[in-house]
Amino acid sequence: MSKSYKYIDLITALFAVILLVSNIVSSKILVLGPFTFDGGTVLFPLSYILGDVLTEVYGYKRARRVIWMGFFLLLLAMLTIVLVGALPAAAEWQGQAAYETILGLTPRIIMASLMAYFAGEFINSYILAKLKVETQGRMLWARLLGSSVVGHFVDSAIFVTVAFAGVLEPGLLWAVMISNYLFKLLVEIVVLPLTYRVVARLKKAEGEDYYDYKTNFNPFRLK
Repeated sequence: MSKSYKYIDLITALFAVILLVSNIVSSKILVLGPFTFDGGTVLFPLSYILGDVLTEVYGYKRARRVIWMGFFLLLLAMLTIVLVGALPAAAEWQGQAAYETILGLTPRIIMASLMAYFAGEFINSYILAKLKVETQGRMLWARLLGSSVVGHFVDSAIFVTVAFAGVLEPGLLWAVMISNYLFKLLVEIVVLPLTYRVVARLKKAEGEDYYDYKTNFNPFRLK
């Protein structure tokens, strides 16, 4: 029988909500101090933190299932937004132009996110799981940050290029890409003490500290 866990469903739900909300608000480019980035970057780093928690506590195999669930939810969101936008508006409703202005880029943004998310999340989870085995579970901080440095770089480069190339001026495009990447890493560093506590408490509560010694790391293997 497969082991039953108390909190994996809650983490999965939080992961999915963060992912969907981040992509809906990504159509706005905002300025926060020295950073210029899409609105989704405010919340999106938390999905990587939750992905780290899933991999560290429950292992790559279970994290892989959650990553795929997020992928299909994003796809569903994209198709729904496109369908609703294409359906005829009621004659008395005057919000079609506003809908297209705010959500008009969303299908493209979600497509960019599907590509970036798939590559970034799986690379992040793979590196974290491999490093855990190599270090025998030591230096959690180095494993969390090391996997995120690579995962966020891949995610930011793919997302900003696919979502905004041809829409933003080249200078702004580069500013968004660099700010996107640096802000995500900064969030992970700031939240690192909390991540440590969550991981420790979950391992104790679930009675689990999984090591991927014999895991098949093929991202397309769902069994």
